[in-house]
Amino acid sequence: MSGAAVDAAAIRAATVLLEAGKLVAFPTETVYGLGADAENPQAVAAIYAAKGRPQDHPVIVHIAPGADIGYWCSDIPAEAYKLAEAFWPGPLTMILKRNAHIPDAVSGGQDTVGMRCPSHPVAIALLSAFKGGKGGVAAPSANKFGNVSPTTAQHVRDEFGAMAFDDAEAAEAAAHAYAAAITARMADPAAAGAGSSAAAASPAAAAPGGALRLAVLDGGSSQVGIESTILDLSRLATHGPVLLRPGHIGAQDIADVIGVMPNLPDQTAPRASGTLESHYAPKAPVALCDSAALADTLARLAAKGRQAAVIHYTPQPQAKQGPHQHMPADAAGYAFGLYAALRAMDQTGAELILVETPPQTDAWLGVNDRLRRAAFGSSGIVETFLQS
Repeated sequence: MSGAAVDAAAIRAATVLLEAGKLVAFPTETVYGLGADAENPQAVAAIYAAKGRPQDHPVIVHIAPGADIGYWCSDIPAEAYKLAEAFWPGPLTMILKRNAHIPDAVSGGQDTVGMRCPSHPVAIALLSAFKGGKGGVAAPSANKFGNVSPTTAQHVRDEFGAMAFDDAEAAEAAAHAYAAAITARMADPAAAGAGSSAAAASPAAAAPGGALRLAVLDGGSSQVGIESTILDLSRLATHGPVLLRPGHIGAQDIADVIGVMPNLPDQTAPRASGTLESHYAPKAPVALCDSAALADTLARLAAKGRQAAVIHYTPQPQAKQGPHQHMPADAAGYAFGLYAALRAMDQTGAELILVETPPQTDAWLGVNDRLRRAAFGSSGIVETFLQS
Protein backbone atom coordinates (compact mmCIF):
# COMPACT_ATOMS: atom_id res chain seq x y z
CA MET A 1 0.00 0.00 0.00
CA SER A 2 2.09 2.88 -1.23
CA GLY A 3 2.18 6.45 -2.46
CA ALA A 4 2.44 9.85 -0.80
CA ALA A 5 -0.98 10.86 -2.15
CA VAL A 6 -4.16 9.35 -0.76
CA ASP A 7 -4.79 6.02 -2.55
CA ALA A 8 -8.52 5.28 -2.30
CA ALA A 9 -8.09 1.56 -3.02
CA ALA A 10 -5.39 1.24 -0.36
CA ILE A 11 -7.59 3.07 2.16
CA ARG A 12 -10.49 0.71 1.44
CA ALA A 13 -8.24 -2.31 1.89
CA ALA A 14 -6.84 -0.90 5.13
CA THR A 15 -10.30 -0.30 6.59
CA VAL A 16 -11.29 -3.88 5.77
CA LEU A 17 -8.21 -5.13 7.59
CA LEU A 18 -8.90 -2.93 10.61
CA GLU A 19 -12.52 -4.01 10.77
CA ALA A 20 -11.33 -7.64 10.65
CA GLY A 21 -9.14 -7.07 13.70
CA LYS A 22 -5.86 -6.81 11.80
CA LEU A 23 -2.94 -4.42 12.06
CA VAL A 24 -2.30 -1.50 9.71
CA ALA A 25 0.72 0.80 9.93
CA PHE A 26 -0.17 4.27 8.72
CA PRO A 27 1.47 7.69 8.50
CA THR A 28 0.71 10.60 10.76
CA GLU A 29 2.33 14.01 10.73
CA THR A 30 4.43 13.00 13.77
CA VAL A 31 5.58 9.41 13.14
CA TYR A 32 4.07 6.25 11.64
CA GLY A 33 1.60 4.46 13.89
CA LEU A 34 0.82 0.76 14.27
CA GLY A 35 -2.95 0.76 14.22
CA ALA A 36 -5.79 -1.54 15.28
CA ASP A 37 -9.48 -1.14 16.05
CA ALA A 38 -9.50 0.59 19.45
CA GLU A 39 -12.76 -1.15 20.41
CA ASN A 40 -11.45 -4.65 19.70
CA PRO A 41 -9.38 -5.89 22.67
CA GLN A 42 -7.96 -8.78 20.62
CA ALA A 43 -6.81 -6.41 17.91
CA VAL A 44 -5.22 -4.08 20.46
CA ALA A 45 -3.51 -7.10 22.01
CA ALA A 46 -1.96 -7.79 18.60
CA ILE A 47 -0.30 -4.35 18.74
CA TYR A 48 1.31 -5.23 22.05
CA ALA A 49 2.41 -8.62 20.72
CA ALA A 50 3.91 -7.16 17.54
CA LYS A 51 5.82 -4.45 19.39
CA GLY A 52 6.77 -6.45 22.48
CA ARG A 53 5.09 -3.65 24.45
CA PRO A 54 4.34 -3.96 28.20
CA GLN A 55 0.63 -4.47 28.77
CA ASP A 56 0.39 -1.59 31.22
CA HIS A 57 1.85 0.95 28.77
CA PRO A 58 -1.14 2.73 27.18
CA VAL A 59 -1.66 3.54 23.53
CA ILE A 60 -3.29 6.58 21.91
CA VAL A 61 -6.68 6.45 20.21
CA HIS A 62 -6.79 8.33 16.90
CA ILE A 63 -10.09 9.71 15.61
CA ALA A 64 -11.29 11.47 12.48
CA PRO A 65 -11.89 15.22 12.29
CA GLY A 66 -15.33 16.00 13.68
CA ALA A 67 -15.65 12.67 15.50
CA ASP A 68 -17.55 12.68 18.79
CA ILE A 69 -14.95 12.73 21.55
CA GLY A 70 -17.81 12.26 24.01
CA TYR A 71 -18.20 8.69 22.75
CA TRP A 72 -14.74 7.90 24.05
CA CYS A 73 -14.41 10.15 27.09
CA SER A 74 -16.42 11.40 30.06
CA ASP A 75 -16.17 14.52 32.20
CA ILE A 76 -14.63 16.41 29.29
CA PRO A 77 -13.51 19.87 30.45
CA ALA A 78 -14.06 23.02 28.42
CA GLU A 79 -10.29 23.29 28.04
CA ALA A 80 -10.24 20.09 25.97
CA TYR A 81 -12.72 21.49 23.46
CA LYS A 82 -10.75 24.74 23.22
CA LEU A 83 -7.52 22.85 22.56
CA ALA A 84 -9.17 20.58 20.01
CA GLU A 85 -10.52 23.62 18.21
CA ALA A 86 -7.05 25.20 18.19
CA PHE A 87 -4.81 22.22 17.43
CA TRP A 88 -6.85 19.38 15.90
CA PRO A 89 -6.18 17.95 13.44
CA GLY A 90 -2.61 18.12 14.68
CA PRO A 91 0.12 16.77 16.98
CA LEU A 92 -1.63 17.12 20.35
CA THR A 93 -2.77 14.17 22.49
CA MET A 94 -5.10 14.87 25.39
CA ILE A 95 -5.47 12.49 28.35
CA LEU A 96 -9.10 12.41 29.47
CA LYS A 97 -11.35 10.19 31.56
CA ARG A 98 -12.23 7.03 29.63
CA ASN A 99 -15.86 6.07 29.16
CA ALA A 100 -16.70 2.73 30.78
CA HIS A 101 -17.61 1.02 27.48
CA ILE A 102 -14.18 1.73 25.96
CA PRO A 103 -11.87 -1.27 26.50
CA ASP A 104 -9.17 -0.68 29.08
CA ALA A 105 -6.74 -2.43 26.73
CA VAL A 106 -6.05 0.98 25.15
CA SER A 107 -5.27 2.60 28.49
CA GLY A 108 -3.08 0.01 30.15
CA GLY A 109 -5.83 -0.64 32.69
CA GLN A 110 -6.18 3.01 33.70
CA ASP A 111 -9.44 5.00 33.82
CA THR A 112 -8.04 7.51 31.32
CA VAL A 113 -7.43 7.42 27.59
CA GLY A 114 -5.19 9.41 25.25
CA MET A 115 -7.07 10.98 22.32
CA ARG A 116 -5.69 12.55 19.15
CA CYS A 117 -6.87 13.67 15.73
CA PRO A 118 -3.88 13.57 13.34
CA SER A 119 -3.48 15.94 10.39
CA HIS A 120 -1.71 13.74 7.83
CA PRO A 121 -4.01 13.40 4.79
CA VAL A 122 -3.58 9.61 4.63
CA ALA A 123 -4.39 9.29 8.34
CA ILE A 124 -7.45 11.51 7.91
CA ALA A 125 -8.63 9.44 4.94
CA LEU A 126 -8.18 6.19 6.87
CA LEU A 127 -9.93 7.44 10.00
CA SER A 128 -12.74 9.02 8.04
CA ALA A 129 -13.38 5.75 6.19
CA PHE A 130 -13.04 3.43 9.19
CA LYS A 131 -16.53 2.71 10.54
CA GLY A 132 -17.84 5.70 8.64
CA GLY A 133 -15.59 8.08 10.58
CA LYS A 134 -16.99 6.98 13.93
CA GLY A 135 -14.34 4.44 14.82
CA GLY A 136 -11.07 4.91 16.64
CA VAL A 137 -7.68 3.47 15.76
CA ALA A 138 -5.39 2.64 18.67
CA ALA A 139 -1.85 3.29 17.53
CA PRO A 140 1.51 3.66 19.22
CA SER A 141 4.55 4.22 17.00
CA ALA A 142 5.12 1.45 14.44
CA ASN A 143 8.35 0.05 15.83
CA LYS A 144 9.51 -2.54 18.30
CA PHE A 145 9.06 -1.26 21.85
CA GLY A 146 11.78 1.17 22.94
CA ASN A 147 13.33 1.48 19.48
CA VAL A 148 13.61 4.56 17.28
CA SER A 149 10.22 5.63 15.93
CA PRO A 150 9.64 5.34 12.16
CA THR A 151 9.06 8.40 9.98
CA THR A 152 8.78 6.57 6.63
CA ALA A 153 7.03 3.42 5.45
CA GLN A 154 10.42 1.86 4.76
CA HIS A 155 11.39 2.37 8.41
CA VAL A 156 8.30 0.33 9.36
CA ARG A 157 9.23 -2.45 6.93
CA ASP A 158 12.81 -2.44 8.20
CA GLU A 159 11.55 -2.66 11.77
CA PHE A 160 9.12 -5.55 11.33
CA GLY A 161 10.72 -7.44 8.44
CA ALA A 162 8.69 -10.48 7.41
CA MET A 163 5.75 -9.38 9.54
CA ALA A 164 5.00 -6.61 7.01
CA PHE A 165 3.31 -7.59 3.78
CA ASP A 166 5.86 -7.51 0.95
CA ASP A 167 3.86 -5.19 -1.27
CA ALA A 168 0.56 -3.44 -1.79
CA GLU A 169 -0.92 -6.28 -3.83
CA ALA A 170 -0.33 -8.83 -1.05
CA ALA A 171 -1.92 -6.59 1.57
CA GLU A 172 -4.90 -5.80 -0.61
CA ALA A 173 -5.36 -9.47 -1.48
CA ALA A 174 -5.45 -10.25 2.23
CA ALA A 175 -8.04 -7.53 2.73
CA HIS A 176 -10.23 -8.98 -0.01
CA ALA A 177 -9.88 -12.45 1.53
CA TYR A 178 -11.00 -11.15 4.91
CA ALA A 179 -13.91 -9.31 3.34
CA ALA A 180 -15.02 -12.48 1.56
CA ALA A 181 -14.71 -14.53 4.76
CA ILE A 182 -16.71 -11.98 6.75
CA THR A 183 -19.40 -11.81 4.07
CA ALA A 184 -19.67 -15.60 3.98
CA ARG A 185 -19.92 -15.83 7.76
CA MET A 186 -22.62 -13.16 7.89
CA ALA A 187 -24.61 -14.89 5.15
CA ASP A 188 -24.31 -18.38 6.62
CA PRO A 189 -22.34 -18.72 9.90
CA ALA A 190 -22.74 -22.51 9.93
CA ALA A 191 -21.42 -22.90 6.38
CA ALA A 192 -18.46 -20.64 7.11
CA GLY A 193 -17.37 -23.09 9.78
CA ALA A 194 -15.43 -22.66 12.99
CA GLY A 195 -12.13 -22.30 11.16
CA SER A 196 -13.36 -19.37 9.04
CA SER A 197 -14.79 -17.63 12.09
CA ALA A 198 -11.55 -17.94 13.97
CA ALA A 199 -9.56 -16.67 11.02
CA ALA A 200 -11.70 -13.54 10.80
CA ALA A 201 -11.61 -12.87 14.53
CA SER A 202 -8.05 -13.70 15.51
CA PRO A 203 -5.41 -10.96 15.13
CA ALA A 204 -2.76 -13.64 14.68
CA ALA A 205 -4.41 -15.25 11.66
CA ALA A 206 -3.43 -12.71 9.04
CA ALA A 207 -1.20 -15.07 7.10
CA PRO A 208 -0.84 -18.75 6.30
CA GLY A 209 0.34 -20.63 9.34
CA GLY A 210 -1.09 -18.04 11.71
CA ALA A 211 1.85 -15.64 11.48
CA LEU A 212 1.15 -12.11 12.71
CA ARG A 213 1.19 -9.74 9.72
CA LEU A 214 0.63 -6.06 9.15
CA ALA A 215 -0.11 -3.85 6.17
CA VAL A 216 1.75 -0.58 5.64
CA LEU A 217 0.14 2.55 4.20
CA ASP A 218 2.85 4.70 2.60
CA GLY A 219 2.31 8.43 3.01
CA GLY A 220 5.85 9.68 2.53
CA SER A 221 7.92 11.19 5.33
CA SER A 222 6.19 12.35 8.49
CA GLN A 223 6.20 16.14 8.48
CA VAL A 224 6.87 16.79 12.19
CA GLY A 225 9.20 13.89 12.91
CA ILE A 226 8.72 13.41 16.67
CA GLU A 227 5.72 12.17 18.58
CA SER A 228 2.78 14.33 19.66
CA THR A 229 2.68 16.55 22.69
CA ILE A 230 0.77 14.76 25.49
CA LEU A 231 -1.28 16.88 27.88
CA ASP A 232 -3.11 15.45 30.89
CA LEU A 233 -6.50 17.09 31.43
CA SER A 234 -7.98 14.29 33.54
CA ARG A 235 -7.16 15.93 36.91
CA LEU A 236 -7.75 19.61 36.26
CA ALA A 237 -9.45 20.28 39.60
CA THR A 238 -6.55 18.91 41.63
CA HIS A 239 -3.45 19.21 39.45
CA GLY A 240 -4.31 21.54 36.58
CA PRO A 241 -3.11 20.71 33.07
CA VAL A 242 0.05 18.59 33.11
CA LEU A 243 2.51 18.32 30.22
CA LEU A 244 3.44 14.63 30.16
CA ARG A 245 5.46 14.68 26.94
CA PRO A 246 6.74 17.75 25.08
CA GLY A 247 6.39 17.95 21.33
CA HIS A 248 5.77 20.27 18.40
CA ILE A 249 3.01 22.09 20.29
CA GLY A 250 4.71 23.80 23.20
CA ALA A 251 3.61 24.72 26.70
CA GLN A 252 3.23 28.38 25.73
CA ASP A 253 1.08 27.40 22.75
CA ILE A 254 -1.22 25.55 25.15
CA ALA A 255 -1.24 28.39 27.67
CA ASP A 256 -2.19 30.84 24.94
CA VAL A 257 -5.39 28.83 24.37
CA ILE A 258 -6.48 27.86 27.90
CA GLY A 259 -4.96 30.73 29.86
CA VAL A 260 -2.75 28.68 32.17
CA MET A 261 0.73 27.23 31.77
CA PRO A 262 0.85 23.40 32.02
CA ASN A 263 2.55 21.91 35.05
CA LEU A 264 5.39 19.40 34.99
CA PRO A 265 4.61 15.70 35.49
CA ASP A 266 3.98 14.51 39.05
CA GLN A 267 4.17 11.11 40.72
CA THR A 268 0.43 10.46 40.37
CA ALA A 269 0.16 11.44 36.69
CA PRO A 270 -1.39 8.86 34.36
CA ARG A 271 0.99 6.61 32.47
CA ALA A 272 1.33 7.77 28.87
CA SER A 273 2.98 6.64 25.64
CA GLY A 274 6.67 7.36 25.21
CA THR A 275 7.34 8.57 28.74
CA LEU A 276 9.58 5.80 30.07
CA GLU A 277 13.08 6.94 30.96
CA SER A 278 14.69 4.75 28.29
CA HIS A 279 12.99 5.04 24.90
CA TYR A 280 13.52 5.97 21.23
CA ALA A 281 16.89 4.19 21.29
CA PRO A 282 18.88 2.76 18.35
CA LYS A 283 20.94 -0.41 18.77
CA ALA A 284 24.22 1.52 19.16
CA PRO A 285 24.62 3.44 22.42
CA VAL A 286 23.87 7.15 22.28
CA ALA A 287 25.77 9.85 24.15
CA LEU A 288 25.27 13.61 24.26
CA CYS A 289 28.30 15.89 24.04
CA ASP A 290 28.56 19.66 24.43
CA SER A 291 29.52 21.55 21.27
CA ALA A 292 32.81 22.81 22.68
CA ALA A 293 33.94 19.32 23.72
CA LEU A 294 32.84 17.42 20.61
CA ALA A 295 36.04 17.69 18.55
CA ASP A 296 38.27 16.72 21.48
CA THR A 297 36.01 13.81 22.44
CA LEU A 298 36.08 12.48 18.87
CA ALA A 299 39.87 12.75 18.75
CA ARG A 300 40.25 10.89 22.05
CA LEU A 301 37.85 8.16 20.94
CA ALA A 302 39.75 7.76 17.66
CA ALA A 303 43.02 7.48 19.59
CA LYS A 304 41.48 4.56 21.47
CA GLY A 305 40.43 2.92 18.21
CA ARG A 306 36.75 3.60 18.83
CA GLN A 307 34.53 4.54 15.92
CA ALA A 308 31.78 7.03 16.61
CA ALA A 309 29.07 8.27 14.28
CA VAL A 310 28.19 11.89 14.88
CA ILE A 311 24.95 13.87 14.74
CA HIS A 312 25.68 17.59 14.89
CA TYR A 313 24.03 20.92 14.06
CA THR A 314 27.03 23.28 14.16
CA PRO A 315 30.07 23.02 11.84
CA GLN A 316 32.27 20.24 13.25
CA PRO A 317 35.22 19.49 10.91
CA GLN A 318 36.35 16.59 13.11
CA ALA A 319 33.00 14.86 12.57
CA LYS A 320 33.63 14.63 8.82
CA GLN A 321 36.41 12.11 9.39
CA GLY A 322 33.77 9.44 10.00
CA PRO A 323 30.05 8.81 9.53
CA HIS A 324 28.10 11.91 10.43
CA GLN A 325 24.83 13.74 9.88
CA HIS A 326 24.77 17.54 9.82
CA MET A 327 21.34 18.54 11.10
CA PRO A 328 19.38 21.78 10.62
CA ALA A 329 20.06 24.41 13.28
CA ASP A 330 16.36 25.12 13.88
CA ALA A 331 14.27 22.98 16.22
CA ALA A 332 11.55 22.08 13.71
CA GLY A 333 14.01 21.08 11.00
CA TYR A 334 16.06 19.08 13.48
CA ALA A 335 12.99 17.25 14.78
CA PHE A 336 11.94 16.38 11.23
CA GLY A 337 15.25 14.59 10.57
CA LEU A 338 16.10 13.28 14.05
CA TYR A 339 14.83 9.70 13.85
CA ALA A 340 16.02 9.21 10.29
CA ALA A 341 19.47 10.41 11.39
CA LEU A 342 19.55 8.03 14.36
CA ARG A 343 18.58 5.14 12.10
CA ALA A 344 21.14 6.10 9.44
CA MET A 345 23.98 6.43 11.95
CA ASP A 346 22.98 3.15 13.58
CA GLN A 347 23.36 1.41 10.23
CA THR A 348 26.98 2.55 9.83
CA GLY A 349 28.22 -0.06 12.27
CA ALA A 350 29.70 2.58 14.58
CA GLU A 351 30.22 1.58 18.21
CA LEU A 352 28.70 4.81 19.46
CA ILE A 353 26.42 7.57 18.22
CA LEU A 354 27.72 10.87 19.58
CA VAL A 355 25.14 13.65 19.47
CA GLU A 356 26.01 17.32 19.81
CA THR A 357 23.82 18.59 22.63
CA PRO A 358 21.14 20.83 21.10
CA PRO A 359 20.20 24.26 22.49
CA GLN A 360 18.37 24.14 25.81
CA THR A 361 15.55 26.54 24.95
CA ASP A 362 11.79 25.91 25.05
CA ALA A 363 11.64 25.41 21.29
CA TRP A 364 13.96 22.41 21.64
CA LEU A 365 12.14 20.68 24.54
CA GLY A 366 10.70 17.93 22.35
CA VAL A 367 14.01 17.16 20.66
CA ASN A 368 15.92 17.19 23.94
CA ASP A 369 13.33 14.94 25.57
CA ARG A 370 13.74 12.30 22.83
CA LEU A 371 17.53 12.48 22.89
CA ARG A 372 17.65 12.24 26.69
CA ARG A 373 15.56 9.08 26.59
CA ALA A 374 17.56 7.64 23.69
CA ALA A 375 20.77 8.13 25.69
CA PHE A 376 19.39 7.05 29.08
CA GLY A 377 20.53 3.45 28.86
CA SER A 378 24.04 4.48 27.74
CA SER A 379 25.02 6.65 30.67
CA GLY A 380 28.81 6.79 31.08
CA ILE A 381 29.54 5.01 27.80
CA VAL A 382 32.03 7.61 26.52
CA GLU A 383 34.06 7.43 29.73
CA THR A 384 34.00 3.64 29.56
CA PHE A 385 35.32 3.69 25.98
CA LEU A 386 38.05 6.20 26.85
CA GLN A 387 39.23 4.20 29.86
CA SER A 388 39.31 0.85 28.11
